[in-house]
This record gives sequence, structure tokens and C-alpha cells, in this order.
Amino acid sequence: MADFHIDKSVPTDPNRPWYADMTRYHWFVFLVAALGWLFDCLDQQLFTLARIPALKDLLGLPQGSPEVKSWAGHVTSIFLVGWATGGLFFGVLGDRIGRAKTMMLTILLYSLCTGLSSFSVGVWDFAFYRFLTGLGVGGEFAVGVALVAEVMPTSARARSLSLLQALSALGNMSAALISMGLGELEETGVLGSYTLFGFEMTAWRIMFLIGAVPALLALVIRRRLKEPERWQATGQSATMAQKRGSYSELFNHPIWRRHAIIGLMLAIPGVVGLWGIGFFSTDLTRSVFRKQFATEEYQQRIALAEKVESQTTVNDLKFLLNLEINRPAQGKEPKLTAVQESARAEADKVIGGRLTRYVALTLLMQQVGAFFGMYTFGWLAQKIGRRPTFFFAFLFAMFTTAAVFWFLESTSDIYWLVPIMGYFQLSIFAGYAIYFPELFPTYLRSTGTSFCYNVGRFVAAGGPAIFGVLTSRVFAGPDYPDPMPYRYSGVLMSLIFLVGIVTLIWAPETKDKPLPE
Repeated sequence: MADFHIDKSVPTDPNRPWYADMTRYHWFVFLVAALGWLFDCLDQQLFTLARIPALKDLLGLPQGSPEVKSWAGHVTSIFLVGWATGGLFFGVLGDRIGRAKTMMLTILLYSLCTGLSSFSVGVWDFAFYRFLTGLGVGGEFAVGVALVAEVMPTSARARSLSLLQALSALGNMSAALISMGLGELEETGVLGSYTLFGFEMTAWRIMFLIGAVPALLALVIRRRLKEPERWQATGQSATMAQKRGSYSELFNHPIWRRHAIIGLMLAIPGVVGLWGIGFFSTDLTRSVFRKQFATEEYQQRIALAEKVESQTTVNDLKFLLNLEINRPAQGKEPKLTAVQESARAEADKVIGGRLTRYVALTLLMQQVGAFFGMYTFGWLAQKIGRRPTFFFAFLFAMFTTAAVFWFLESTSDIYWLVPIMGYFQLSIFAGYAIYFPELFPTYLRSTGTSFCYNVGRFVAAGGPAIFGVLTSRVFAGPDYPDPMPYRYSGVLMSLIFLVGIVTLIWAPETKDKPLPE
């Protein structure tokens, strides 16, 4: 492949296509980075879709129990802590040993540990695997965007980074489609008859096995991807080489320190908004439709039992239906007979499969909106600037997130409310991909980007835990029947986007400026 030069020019012709100066190698780098981040997001969403069914099985408790809701928040927080830890470590490594080498290591780590999650036997080892997966997931973003930002011509940098982020939605959509397909198989009873190493291959275990496939991409990176010329230039001076990936250099310099703090405060509301609120919209879907789907399923079974004149079965099914409609407070259920337990397990497979499909549909619609939102952010950021684009994204993310959690009622709402939320909520992450690399010099670009994005995750890790506490304790009990705990929690926490709006007062504008050297 042909080599390329460092492009320090500023685009002057607004009518020139953004991709006009890109060579075949530019496109290759873009494709590799896009696939790395796409598979990264695939892993994230497989976890989001699988965490409730996994915890339900691992805890041996009903889906709607407070313990399952609480553990969903805790495990998500542990995942985010791993994400933040890995981001900080691999961000420094990306500046020290190179972008391509570090990207290969992160992809291997998150792929293999996702596969291990499939063989969890309890909540603690499940949480541990998610922590290890988070290490790799967190490290991939910073080195990926630093790589693309440094290789691309200035004229193509913002749009290529927004497209890179937009393509991550395809990873999320793939996770949704995988979940929908497995949900269909689960509902029809196909799953459950296969085992691997003694584990029953339920839908959530298969999802995590699929998440191990991206490890193959690391082989391509190892063979074909070169380190950016900008990064190689920092190693020509012994003094500069020693400064690469140094947090002391980041915080001793007044400009880079200020940029790091600003980037961090911009990252916190986006990460909390997505992982502490937005991705719980899938759990909201389960909560909203569980009673409806259970009622329909039990009524069908009752009607069938009445036709064969089995009064005992009818009574058992009516008892279970009443239990679904009027779930006992604090998850304390009456002891079931063996027949009732069996009948409930059979019904739960159908109900669970249907819920899995609609949860996946919720994520799919969110990501359809996200794709267009993230690409729009890049276009708008080049037109009016980074700061005003962030302002509109934060503002509308706050209102649309609150709207989804308060107004989602019917399955038709998934097709219009959820995509609007995804459009604004995830457009912010295209802003991070564009803006953070523009705040730091080459020898600190991966480190600085990782600091902004991943220290924000340490703070944001409390978001899912807080959401779990709100749904299981604060808005819990007979006064808050499902789905009201999710509604109140989502609306309350959507105020976090105000933090980003206030931070923009101090944020520098980087539109049409070359990368710092």
C-alpha cells in the first residue's frame, strides 16, 4: 500500500467532497478502525440485551424481582469500571507502543472475555468476566479515533470520524437482530435442547459466544495496519518519546490540563445518559410489556385447558395469571406446587422469547436513529462548529430521553419514540470522536482522549447503580407497580444532560483548525 504524508492543511473549498483527498490506504485504515469499533459496540449491546435473562437464570429468581433489577445496575457499573480502567491503561499504551498494536490487544481482550461470559455459573463470575471485557472495550475507542484522526486528511477528519461512530450503530443493530432471531428460536422451543461443556445453550449464552468472533479482526490488524506517520515522528526525538503517554505531561501543561477537564465534563453526561438511562430503555420495554404478553399467553392456555375440560389445570393457570398481574410486594411470592412451577416454566419460555424480540426491536430502533444522528453531528459540526452542535445534542437528548421513559405505552411507540431518542442521545458520541482528538497533541492524543472518555466512565459507573437503586428501592413497592419505577427513574436522571450544556461555556472551538502537534 502507498504511504501517505502528514496533512496540516485547513479545508478552504466547502463544495469539495470531504472524501476527495482520501487514498486507498486511508479507506483501509478507516475500515479497520470502523470494524474494531463496530464489533466493540456489538459486544456492548449483546450485554445490554442479555443481562436481565442472564441474571434471572444465574440468580434463579423471577425477571421482575428487586434482586434482578438491582444486580442489573451493579453488573453494568462493574462493566463500566472495567471500561474506564482499560481505557486509561490502553490509552497510555496507545501513545507509547502505537495505535495499531494497542488496537489489536484490545480487540483480542474484549472478544475472548465476552466468550467466557457464556460459561458463567453465578453472578460474581459473570460480573468478573464483564469487568475483563470492559478493559478491552474501553481501550479500543481512544486508539481507534486517534488512529483515524492522525491518518486522515484534515478535510476528511471530522466527517470520517462521525461516519466511523455512525457505523458503530451497525454493530448495535447486529446485536438486536441476533437477539430477535434467538428470541424467536427460544419462543418456539428450539433452544434449550442443546448443551456445550455441560451448559444449556439458552439465548443469552449464545449471544456471548457470538461476541467472541471479532477476535479474528486482530489478525488483519497484525498483518496489514501501519502506525500513523504522525505518531512515528514523535519517536524521532528522545525527549519527545519520553513524553508520550505521560499523565504528568498532560496535567502539568496548563492548556492540555484545561482541555482534559473540559473533555471529561462533556463525557460524563453523555456516558451517564446512555449507559445509566438510555440503555435501560430495553429494561423499560420488558417492564411495560411483561404483563401484557403474560396475560395473552395465560389466557390462551386457559382457553385450551377449558376445551379439554381440565379444571385443575385451569385453576393453576388462573392462579399464575393473577400472580403476573398482581406481583407481590418485595418479590415475595407464595410457594408454588410442582405442577404450577412446571406450567410457569413453560409459559415463561414463550413470554421470555416474545419479550426478547421486542427488547431487541427497541435497541434496533434506537440504533436506526443513532446512525443518522451521529452522521448528522459530523455534518453540522463542520457547518456551525463543535460547540453549538454539542449544545443542541445535549438539549434534545434530555427532552427525548425523558419522553421515552414517560410516554412509552404500546409496541407502536417503539417505532417512533425510541429512534428520536437514539438520534440525539448517541449523536453526542460522534462529537466525542471528532472533538477529543482535536484537543491534544500527537504525543498525548490517545492518553488525553482516553482520559476524557474513560475517567468519565468512572464517574458514570454510578449511573446504572443509581438507576438500579431508584427502580428497586426508591420507586419500589405497591405504590409503584411496574413500569412506574422505570418511568420516574428515567425522567429524573435525564437532567444529567444539563452538565454538558453548562460545560460548553468553557469549551474551545476547534472547527477548521489543524490537529495540535
